[in-house]
Amino acid sequence: MNTPKNHINELGLEIGFEVRGWNGAARPERAALEGRYCRCEPLDIDRHSEELFEAFGEDTDARIWVYLPYGPFDDLESFRQWIREECLSSDPMYHAIVNLDSGRAEGVASYLRIKPEPGSIEVGHINLSPTLQSTAAATEAMYLMMRNAFELGYRRYEWKCNALNRKSCQAALRLGFAYEGIFRQMLVVKGRNRDTAWYSILDREWPDIRQCFERWLEPDNFDERGRQRMRLSDLTGKVREDG
Repeated sequence: MNTPKNHINELGLEIGFEVRGWNGAARPERAALEGRYCRCEPLDIDRHSEELFEAFGEDTDARIWVYLPYGPFDDLESFRQWIREECLSSDPMYHAIVNLDSGRAEGVASYLRIKPEPGSIEVGHINLSPTLQSTAAATEAMYLMMRNAFELGYRRYEWKCNALNRKSCQAALRLGFAYEGIFRQMLVVKGRNRDTAWYSILDREWPDIRQCFERWLEPDNFDERGRQRMRLSDLTGKVREDG
């Protein structure tokens, strides 16, 4: 990937590279994103709440909620109330991840901190049920949301997580994000300090990362039991090394 060079102005000071014709990105619409293994649908309380509550309930020790600022939920009604109050806005814009094998919603993810003017958007509030974790559908959901963002013209796609959440940090690197550092004492979550790890993918990096996803998602990358033949992290890691 080619990294643009900064310029030296008439005062001899280094300034950022020129972004020609920049008019901002478009806001994402509440529309489904279709894939081979999954579909990311705008979260709908009537369509998705029962399926999600049941899927999340498979995690009997509530491990999936530890690093999130909400949950777990004791019953369906409190879960529905949370969706009603927190998940139906345009920012964050929640999606239900429907596993096409089961036809059921088994996870969620959202766009948030949507900033069309500078061209920055984040993916977050990611919560995958035990059934969805480590599947092609889960990875494809991240690809579909990422692809949509760059097609809308965003220059920067962000991932942030609790710096102690090792699985989320590892997932960001596997998906091709570049580590940018830690914002210390950024939040207080559930009465505890949270240092936040920052990751990003830039528009100029996306074509190479996209090729990694599309190669990994090909049906012939999976054996008859659905096990991967090549690892996505090997593909994205090579892009980062070469870059």
